[in-house]
Amino acid sequence: MGEGKSKRMAKDKRKSPVVKQGQDTGAPNAPEWAAGLRRLYDAVVEEPLPDSFSQLLEQLDRNGES
Repeated sequence: MGEGKSKRMAKDKRKSPVVKQGQDTGAPNAPEWAAGLRRLYDAVVEEPLPDSFSQLLEQLDRNGES
């Protein structure tokens, strides 16, 4: 069951290519809200990582090396 899930996740990753901000998606019939959704997604991706989250990741990395 776990193996099927990982295959499905890998397949899903291939379906959604990264689109740079301002790049035309090439979808002629895209709904009007699609461009706004893309801008929102791009804004969230560009947000800096909070310090507390960064520190947690560093701690987990150190614990994983032990």
